[in-house]
Amino acid sequence: MPTKRHAGALIGVLAVSAAIIALAALVQVTAGSYGMTWRQAFGALFDGNVWGRPEVLLRLILGESAAHSLGLHEAEPLATTTLIVWNVRLPRVLAGLMVGINLAFSGSILQAITRNELASPYLLGVSSGAGLAILIVLVITPALGPFLPMIAMAGGAAAFLIVYLIAWNHGTSPVRLVLAGVIVAAIAGSLQTGIFFLAKDLSVVQNALAWTAGSLTGAGWEQVRLIAPWTLVTIVLGFSGARYLDVLSLGDPAAKALGQPVERTRFLLAGIAIIAAGSSVAVAGLVGFVGLIVPHVVRGMVGSLHRRLLTGCLLAGPALLMSADATARLLFNPVQVPVGIVTGLLGGVFFLYLMRRRREIGKL
Repeated sequence: MPTKRHAGALIGVLAVSAAIIALAALVQVTAGSYGMTWRQAFGALFDGNVWGRPEVLLRLILGESAAHSLGLHEAEPLATTTLIVWNVRLPRVLAGLMVGINLAFSGSILQAITRNELASPYLLGVSSGAGLAILIVLVITPALGPFLPMIAMAGGAAAFLIVYLIAWNHGTSPVRLVLAGVIVAAIAGSLQTGIFFLAKDLSVVQNALAWTAGSLTGAGWEQVRLIAPWTLVTIVLGFSGARYLDVLSLGDPAAKALGQPVERTRFLLAGIAIIAAGSSVAVAGLVGFVGLIVPHVVRGMVGSLHRRLLTGCLLAGPALLMSADATARLLFNPVQVPVGIVTGLLGGVFFLYLMRRRREIGKL
């Protein structure tokens, strides 16, 4: 049951997460091979030549081809610092923000429908299926690059459908879904490794390897435009389904007694998680553990009511991902270390913490 303590904790989670996001964003716009002070970065971010001229702002966000089709005139050259912040660093910040939201929402939903606090897009094979589909495009059919989000979602949906079919036995159960997800994830991972041998271009293999590690390096406005609409869909559908997630969390017998069609509801809610995970994989690759850690930590602070949980994840997810990416930038600058390596290390430590502190882990 929601309490005043949980309400206060939610405010605390949002405040701390917002502060972490702001600090990580500041690091991202100032760090790099072209060093800037925070004053220079803020000056570039709020450059009057950008905000005072709508055609310049639209050209930066929409890209040259879209600007040309809209009949926008060529703009005067911008300062070097402004170009770097707006074309390179700001898009990376926004991409990290939305990937963090999607992964946290996906993990929250999957943990509710399986009633397992260790469930995540990776554990149920969703990310692995999306990753396999993306890898096929990157290595074998790169011409399909503009359709990456849809391809990733199709791969994630196919993987989850296979998981569902494997787990089905006159209905499903949280344990069977998790076990089937582990099987499908292992098979998809093996196929991903095998696909590398089909690539003849070494640069393609290197790019694909960097992508499988999970990285925001090179994220630009194109990636922001790819993930932005799906993030909005995820947020709207996630909050719309919060009540159904609460009922499912009570267990199948209780949900059925309350008149909820359990299997259909579980399947539809999984679709939201697939949209979230697939769009994230399409933009940032296989970033691990965000969908596991964030819902678990936020739930422990704000309670299990999913409207509160999703509200906390809305900022806590980006806070974790962006701070991990900023940490990698600070520690290894100017080398671009994939953020998935940092989140993987955090995830390992988090698992050790759970095993040491709790005798029974896995159940909500």
